[in-house]
Amino acid sequence: MSAAAHGHTPAAWTGVTIAFIGFTVSGVAMIIPNVLLVWAGLVVVLLGGVVGKAMAIAGMGRQPSPHYESAPAVLVTDKRAAVAAS
Repeated sequence: MSAAAHGHTPAAWTGVTIAFIGFTVSGVAMIIPNVLLVWAGLVVVLLGGVVGKAMAIAGMGRQPSPHYESAPAVLVTDKRAAVAAS
């Protein structure tokens, strides 16, 4: 899994860090009964997802590997036609 660099990007780290802070705030707010703070923490969790996705779209997410060549998109509905084409 580590060879694929799954999640080792600034976008992923930032999104997870923000979400972790939100979970922590909500957890503490549950211990001290404060409903408003629970909801504020959950909003921060959602904000972490939005920030992480925005950073990934901005180019700070996983980049395509130069060693991977994508196959052309071909929809094969008939196996005999696919064999005859090759």
